[in-house]
Amino acid sequence: MSHPSHPTTARWRPLAGRVTAVVLMSLAFVLLTGLVDGGVGVVPPRMLDQARFPLANAWPGLLAAWLLLALTRRLLFSFGLVFLLQGLVYGVNALKIANLGNPLMPADFLMVDQLRKGGAHVLLGYLPHSPWPYLGMLAGIALVVAMWRLEPPLFARRTRGGRLFSGVATGVLLVSLLGGVAAWGKLYNGRVLWLEPWSASSTATHSGLVSSLLMFHLQYGHGKKVADPAAAKALIAQNSQALHDHLQPVSPPSGELPDIVVVQSESFFDPRIMRGYEESDFTPNLVRLEKHGLSGPLHVPTFGGGTIRTEFEVLTGLSLRYFDELQFPYLTLHQKVVPSLVRTLRAHGYTTTALHGNDPSFWNRTSAFKAIGFDRFISQSSFPKNAPNDGKYMADSAMTDEILAQLKDAGPPQFLFAISIEAHGPYDVPPANTAERDAIPVPDGISGKDKLELQTYLYHARHADAELGRLAKLLAQRGRPTLLLFYGDHLPALSNSYAITGFADNGDMLREPGVWLLIDPRNPGAPQRESLASWMLPGRLLESAGIHRDSYFALTQVLAPQLADLTYAPGAPPPDETAEQQVIDQDMASVALLRMKGKLDALMPAQPVPSSVAAAHEPLPAPDAAYGAHR
Repeated sequence: MSHPSHPTTARWRPLAGRVTAVVLMSLAFVLLTGLVDGGVGVVPPRMLDQARFPLANAWPGLLAAWLLLALTRRLLFSFGLVFLLQGLVYGVNALKIANLGNPLMPADFLMVDQLRKGGAHVLLGYLPHSPWPYLGMLAGIALVVAMWRLEPPLFARRTRGGRLFSGVATGVLLVSLLGGVAAWGKLYNGRVLWLEPWSASSTATHSGLVSSLLMFHLQYGHGKKVADPAAAKALIAQNSQALHDHLQPVSPPSGELPDIVVVQSESFFDPRIMRGYEESDFTPNLVRLEKHGLSGPLHVPTFGGGTIRTEFEVLTGLSLRYFDELQFPYLTLHQKVVPSLVRTLRAHGYTTTALHGNDPSFWNRTSAFKAIGFDRFISQSSFPKNAPNDGKYMADSAMTDEILAQLKDAGPPQFLFAISIEAHGPYDVPPANTAERDAIPVPDGISGKDKLELQTYLYHARHADAELGRLAKLLAQRGRPTLLLFYGDHLPALSNSYAITGFADNGDMLREPGVWLLIDPRNPGAPQRESLASWMLPGRLLESAGIHRDSYFALTQVLAPQLADLTYAPGAPPPDETAEQQVIDQDMASVALLRMKGKLDALMPAQPVPSSVAAAHEPLPAPDAAYGAHR
């Protein structure tokens, strides 16, 4: 004899079925997220032996999907929309890895704002040219729209109270997670998951992309290093004699301060460091000029992109190694006055001008250059209307012409900081002379797209070298003394080619140094090789110009031999540091932090000032109305 079901049991059966559907959909979301991620720590089989890795990687997406479900009552739509958005993040990550060799980092999301600030043409240039990714995205959008229109609600309207409670709870959890509430660090940390702060690539592989983003955000997104004045003072005291020697005033050979031209050459390096190009001749002017000045390997804090990282170090003399919060310094730098090479030169009577053949707002340079102290910023709109392009960007020849147009034959000494752009990636845009590009040989094993990109880069690098030679020749003919500093901001993102050829020194591409050159074109000197980091260049430049009043820059020269090779791109394998290096590095961090805050001068030794030039040392007023893109 059958018995009727209890009314309460009958009422709960539909709800239990719906909850089961949510649980199964959530499990599917976790497994699919791991499948799309592909990291060894989060692939679907890891659910059986180490479930916390794939669960943690999918957790933010789950929270977002549950929140949408509470708001819309549609199961497939909620999970489908979140999975589509998550897939977009993974697609951007794949593009970054392909072009720059590194996965997404929290600071990369600051670049979204650059799309509306003149950076769209640069960032969108990395998008794939094939229509299939866009067709796939459109299909995904159409499917999500169909789910929204056709899918029946999973829960009845009368469940509003329960949905409101679950929605609020889920929303609070999601906001606290994305906001970086410290409590989440108990899950997203190196003990529970896997975190290698020196390698975003390794962390993403083991923990998943989403988990790696959250770990770097929680562990390194908010904290700032704290300076130890005692450690800084001890380091200065230990090097007091060498620092004293560097601070001795020396009059310039000509009796007048030289004009200074600095060229930051986009992605420039000497191809002879690659296997297969050891005997090549792509940079004859660099090779020739190295015999008459100072030069050597240049260790920089970035690879393939992130120009402003190297640029910031050169202009300020501050190593990003000591500032965790400044991964993209111009976007996260909030000080209105930044100590810099520019301000030191202005204090010696220099007029200071920055030149860049691109949109001035990209990388927030307009605001950053004011804080750094430039009097003027001449950007793309102020170059001649007929300034030529070569490939995607303005030709380096146009930059050389503008440098020469800006240099005056009379008046105070001048500092020009020129940022080239011709050799900027991506390298799939045909140059002006495709026949010249196609004639460039490539090492065995490089073919197809990789071959074309390598040839395109070398085409532009050859032009950069030619403009270096032309500029040096014309500066030598000036009636005023001029110093020329030329360097590459980072290696280009030719990761596949590097993987095939390797480097002559067997180095890692993320640690492989670039090149720097400092010459007096009018008075060639004896060759001198020195390995430097980008943040040591301003001290070397000031010393060559006969300017010895800034104790901080002098200290960077004293410590250069011990610290130069500790600068490298994010994700690179760390160097084997000696115990002495570790101590100096830690103490130098305090020095840099105090320098940034304007609290270092009190710890530095007195600076001798020669009476003959004392009047020129009065600081100029901060740039105001005079700052702008004026010719």
